[in-house]
Amino acid sequence: MHRTFGVGLSSGVLTSLVVFAFATTSGSTVLAGPIVAIDTSAFMDSASHWRTIKQPERIMQANAQQAGYASEQVREIAANILLFQRDNGGWPKDYDMLAVLTEPQRALIRNTRANADTSYDNHTTHPQVAYMARAFVVTGDESYRTACLRGVEFMLASQYANGGFPQWWPKAGTIAQRITFNDGVMIGILSVLKDAADGAAHFAWLEEPWRRRAAAAVERGTTCLVKMQIMAEGRRTGWGQQHDEKTLATVGARTFEMPCISPADTTEVVAFMMRLAKPSPEVVGAIEAAVGWLKKVQLNGIRVERVAAPKSEFARHTTEHDVVVIADAKAAPLWARMVEPGTDRPIFASRDGVKVYSLAEVDRERRTGSGWYVGSPRRLLAVDYPQWQAQWAQP
Repeated sequence: MHRTFGVGLSSGVLTSLVVFAFATTSGSTVLAGPIVAIDTSAFMDSASHWRTIKQPERIMQANAQQAGYASEQVREIAANILLFQRDNGGWPKDYDMLAVLTEPQRALIRNTRANADTSYDNHTTHPQVAYMARAFVVTGDESYRTACLRGVEFMLASQYANGGFPQWWPKAGTIAQRITFNDGVMIGILSVLKDAADGAAHFAWLEEPWRRRAAAAVERGTTCLVKMQIMAEGRRTGWGQQHDEKTLATVGARTFEMPCISPADTTEVVAFMMRLAKPSPEVVGAIEAAVGWLKKVQLNGIRVERVAAPKSEFARHTTEHDVVVIADAKAAPLWARMVEPGTDRPIFASRDGVKVYSLAEVDRERRTGSGWYVGSPRRLLAVDYPQWQAQWAQP
């Protein structure tokens, strides 16, 4: 349904292009060329939720076998992004930006444009901003530039004074106002703002005042990251899935998400910090400590496998499989989704919120409804960190 090309460039444009110059209404010059595919992988988290997770509270539901645009259909995808952008500049979560929408579906979105249901959850808003920046570069369409800037303004306005970002803004409940790393929230926002501040290829057109504001937001965010690194048993470790927006301590969210240290989110924080051109001693120390902790909590000799099981229907999803942990001496390293501060033990929970220490103790609804192990630290430890360490490691 969704097609992408196999050659990826750092700009997010997936094919080579011959460029030419044109002037924008702001007077800046932009390089553009034939309309080519733009990477759409950042939209897949929300798209998957829209298509597979039952959420009757959504204002618009997916139809059975709803078609999707191919990644080279930039104008069609950009039209969807424009359609979904709320009046406040952000986007609602859990919709598919590549969906070929019916007219009744479009009408539902148009009629709710004033809603303040804007979110960063499940990789929302910051991917739309980045996409529209790229779409402007390859098309020169001023409406894409305008949408991008409205999104940048939304992100800047939502940042807390301490540098953190909430999961939802401006209407955030107790959980949604937490500083959130889970589902790509804070690091996703900071990464896009850093691209803007640095004048990355897809933001080469961005005027200097915008770049300065983005750079200031990144600096505040980085300071907040250092302050949020979790101390346990007198040592620095990693970061949690959510942190209190005032105390900065790791906190729980949904009942099955407990206060924890998160290897996946820690990996994203470290990867972002390693992008800094001149990291401070505090940042270098934070990276070194987090990498040491990731090595300590690495799990060897197990693999996670889906196995066939009788069909079961739950409130949010239907499944015909179960998930089990199997001993395998040859398996690649894994990390638990949540690690207990102080003990470094993997922790799990069902919706009852009771902490357990093995996946087998979690009920099937959550075993099949959440990812409980991750492999994302592998590349960081094997490739990215050694390259960074050669330049920045403390003596």
